[in-house]
Amino acid sequence: MFENEIIQLRKLAASDYTIYHDWQNDMEVMKSTNLHLDLHTLEETKQFVTIIASQSNAKAYMIVHKRTERLVGIVSLINIDYKNRSAECIIDIGAKDMWKKGIGSSAIFLILELAFLELNLHRVYLQVFSFNKRAIKLYEKMGFIHEGSQRQALYRMGKWHDIIMMSILENEYI
Repeated sequence: MFENEIIQLRKLAASDYTIYHDWQNDMEVMKSTNLHLDLHTLEETKQFVTIIASQSNAKAYMIVHKRTERLVGIVSLINIDYKNRSAECIIDIGAKDMWKKGIGSSAIFLILELAFLELNLHRVYLQVFSFNKRAIKLYEKMGFIHEGSQRQALYRMGKWHDIIMMSILENEYI
């Protein structure tokens, strides 16, 4: 369940803060996924990862490339609402040399398996920036449906961009 032919997912550990710190401070990595492009100290990243790793309403996993055994990203379900059976999905592929190699689709597939087959969720949703065409195409391919957008909610690269809301329901996945 937590692996396929390309990747493995392993639970985020508090000790993962150093690799996550490198990704979080790489503006090329974060410009297409993070609302706030701030540089973070190592201590701030350590606190953030420690909190995420210990939250009861989140499941965070490091993405391990199986062939190289290298950490290449993170995928998570956050804001898990067990009563209403929903969660938000977030993903970052921090290793830029691993972009366009199927890592993202593999990780989304595995996290949806976890969400629907193990956690018994009904709905998984996400937010994606309108200029991130590659991610939008991936999410559509995985079955996510456009729900709407927050118009001109993000100022990036000297222009206003929409934040697109997408979701997938249990019966659309299975």
